[in-house]
Amino acid sequence: MSSQPVVLITGTSSGIGLAVAVAAARAGWRSVATMRDTARAARLVEAAEAAGVVDRVEVRRLDVTDAKQVADCLGAVVADHGRLDAVINNAGAGHLGTVELEPVEAIRSVMEVNFFGVVQVTRAAMPHLRASGGRLLTVTSVGGVVGQPFNEAYCAAKFAVEGFMEALAPVAATVGVGVSVVEPGAVASDFVANVGVDPEAALAAAGPYAAALGAYLARTRSQFANAAQSPDEAAQRIVEALTADEPAFRLQTSGPAQQFVGLKLADLDGAAVQTVTGGWVG
Repeated sequence: MSSQPVVLITGTSSGIGLAVAVAAARAGWRSVATMRDTARAARLVEAAEAAGVVDRVEVRRLDVTDAKQVADCLGAVVADHGRLDAVINNAGAGHLGTVELEPVEAIRSVMEVNFFGVVQVTRAAMPHLRASGGRLLTVTSVGGVVGQPFNEAYCAAKFAVEGFMEALAPVAATVGVGVSVVEPGAVASDFVANVGVDPEAALAAAGPYAAALGAYLARTRSQFANAAQSPDEAAQRIVEALTADEPAFRLQTSGPAQQFVGLKLADLDGAAVQTVTGGWVG
């Protein structure tokens, strides 16, 4: 049984999830760092060793799209530690494409990981978080607030997560569970590389959308090269929410992310967003 508060984090093999697992351990939590393929745990273990917290980080296998595995994993954590104080939904997958050029099955797959994976983990976690008066944090994206060109499926999934959590938050509060969403902007991590897009091949297959896609890719490369925050910086904001007495429901991990989200939340007729994102493809 653990005397430390226990947090389970999904998607910790790289990027924000890895950084959060280490940062939470440094803040005094027992980090249960989950990932689909535990053979990829070496970077996390090395980071935890470098931070002097390897004894507070444990790696477990978890595929968020497998409902039985989700239930078994959370149940085992509670059985082993006697508690579960927080869950951070971080696992997700990027996707680039537009509806005319890809099969509906590809869009369903994006929803399965980025939305239904979150739903399954949340559903399994709620009884344990009720028991502990715990906290549920979900890493969404500025793409969960502002729809972005060639990110239709990804933004749809993140919009769904935001709506799901915004609706759940007041209900969960009645049983003592705090719910928040965290919205990173550009983060210098493996996430973009893991989208798996060959720019030249994508442009060759883009047909009438080639010019727009070329403009979008150029803008995105510049954004991630010049304005991205580090995973550690994003993780620090997430751990602040994890440890705060009363965290906000919605928080952004950087100034640029805050400005971008603020553009949408003040844009009653949609014109401001369309002007900005239209400039990315024209």
